[in-house]
Amino acid sequence: MRPDDPRQARGPRKPDPQQEHIAETLLTTAVGGPRGKAHRARFHTLRVAAVRPLTDASVEVTFAIPEQSRDEFDYLAGQHVALRTMLDGHEVRRSYSLCRAEDAGGGGDGPRTISVAIKRDLGGRFSTWAQTELQVGDQIDVMNPQGTFTSKLADLDDAHVAGIAAGSGITPLMALAATVLARSHTSRFTLVYTNRSSLDVMFLDELSDLKDRYPTRLALHHVLSREQRTAPLLSGRIDEPRLRRILDELVLADTVDEWFLCGPFELVQLCRDTLTDIGVDPAHVRYELFTTGEGPGAEPAAGRPVVVAADEPVRRIEFTLDGQSQAVESPVGAHESILNAALRVRPDVPFACAGGVCGTCRARLLEGSVTMTENYALEPDELERGYVLTCQSHPTTDTVIVDYDV
Repeated sequence: MRPDDPRQARGPRKPDPQQEHIAETLLTTAVGGPRGKAHRARFHTLRVAAVRPLTDASVEVTFAIPEQSRDEFDYLAGQHVALRTMLDGHEVRRSYSLCRAEDAGGGGDGPRTISVAIKRDLGGRFSTWAQTELQVGDQIDVMNPQGTFTSKLADLDDAHVAGIAAGSGITPLMALAATVLARSHTSRFTLVYTNRSSLDVMFLDELSDLKDRYPTRLALHHVLSREQRTAPLLSGRIDEPRLRRILDELVLADTVDEWFLCGPFELVQLCRDTLTDIGVDPAHVRYELFTTGEGPGAEPAAGRPVVVAADEPVRRIEFTLDGQSQAVESPVGAHESILNAALRVRPDVPFACAGGVCGTCRARLLEGSVTMTENYALEPDELERGYVLTCQSHPTTDTVIVDYDV
């Protein structure tokens, strides 16, 4: 076996504390701007600069970033933004991953544009509106880039990164692949992308261009569940037997340093379980969900009114946001989330999906305890450091204190 043979097995590299510090510094810098100043999640009104069809059911939407706001929109590949608009008299928020590499559209002072891909969901109000009515020149509220679905590898030299995506899950993985390959002349990226048919493949031309640019370092495998391909392994739905063969024959799992999974709940969970079963350290697996398998995305109860009776026991919820601390009382019987309680006194508390998927509402628990109904966004290391999803967190002690600024 030649030394540069990609089949040569090697265990995933383990970042040392110094590398982890560097990676954390890079994340802080990217989110907070070139000067490293932390910017909390807040909405900015941006103009739609372009709307480009990707497939019959998806579009790429590009927003122009005003010069004075560019440092607020520095981002890492894999992060997402929340969009907010009014539809039929109701506020609607949705979260979408950024689909371009970190340096795309930038000029050293922050990005001049950012782009997201929006795929129309059956019955989806926002995605249908974006597909059929959104036009260049329209204005939408866009939140600062958020999320930790980003690479933890401080050194990409000789690194092998792998991604498995389904449908619109390609959005962050395309940005990650382009960034990983551009940052090192010796890095490699293996991408497995599954769709129903070739007509459903988003960013087909961009993926082909990326393959042409890095022919030896990008391995791109399209799996079509309802269309016959030349290779039988790439034809059909990805179930456990097919996934195991893909990992063994195409991805070469024992050579991968970092994994990224993005798509519907069933596929992501299948990949996580299978990777764990073949011995992959979960610390090297990062995942993001576009759907949870629980039906349509939850509509946030944005500060629904709660009446506190004179003799009713309450929980005291204290929170810090943008350097300001406030408190609100929540009746025990209301079983109210921290997010809902906070919204009753601070309408600018950050949130997007309110379903435990995007992580926009995360905060650090400083005192007290909570139970989280769902968690599809926080990783084990974040939980260990005390982070919670406030949209899913319900107090279990008389006093709970959280900090959105940490």
